Amino acid sequence: MNIALIAHDRKKDDLVQFVTAYRYIFEKHSLFATGTTGQRIIEATGLQVHRFQSGPLGGDQEIGARIAKNEMDIVIFFRDPLTAQPHEPDVSALIRLADVYRVPIATNMGTAEVLIRGLERGDIDWREVIKNMRQ
Repeated sequence: MNIALIAHDRKKDDLVQFVTAYRYIFEKHSLFATGTTGQRIIEATGLQVHRFQSGPLGGDQEIGARIAKNEMDIVIFFRDPLTAQPHEPDVSALIRLADVYRVPIATNMGTAEVLIRGLERGDIDWREVIKNMRQ
């Protein structure tokens, strides 16, 4: 599965801790991340992560394009709902695309844990069926 990892500045530590805790699951999948978030995950875990631009420089849109091409299976996006983001329209567009293309998205640690444990159990395998239908 292809997993996108994104975190606003105040949530980067949380995402790094989350990926570290579930490294044994993440290492079995292809990881994609926005710039700084990806670098932090690489440094903390040693996992391979394809890095896009940082979010404000278009990384959210790059991941959104992958969602629209059915090339992303899960999005974990630790958002900071208490801080205004200059690229908020990009954030909203990314979430909208995940909904349109039926890509599971977690925007906080609680939902991310349910999603990643579901991935471990095989609950997300239906994404493979959708991919095959579109080809």
